[in-house]
Amino acid sequence: MLKVYGIKNCSGVKKAIKYFKAHQILYVFTDFRESPVTQKKIDAWLEHIDIHALFNTKSTTYRNLKFKESTLNEKEKATWLAKENMLIKRPVIEWDDNIIIGYNESVYQQKLH
Repeated sequence: MLKVYGIKNCSGVKKAIKYFKAHQILYVFTDFRESPVTQKKIDAWLEHIDIHALFNTKSTTYRNLKFKESTLNEKEKATWLAKENMLIKRPVIEWDDNIIIGYNESVYQQKLH
């Protein structure tokens, strides 16, 4: 079963859930605000994906923390993802050892059917 991580009001998360329902794909949703993702989970994701795919440089949180002017290394970025889950690109879709970041219907069709 898929695990979907994000926040309820995110448009990408809404589209992904709509897609899963339409294609009868079972999933479990975890809202970052209700159940924050831990450093251990982020580190596990980073074994399968690049930090740049997971670190959301377009988020309001990113701008508010003024990270554009900073020179965070990958370890520091991973630490910040655990500290501030709103820096994680959404949705994160996880199953077995697979991860998909963001809403992408063509990737879903290719990997989930």
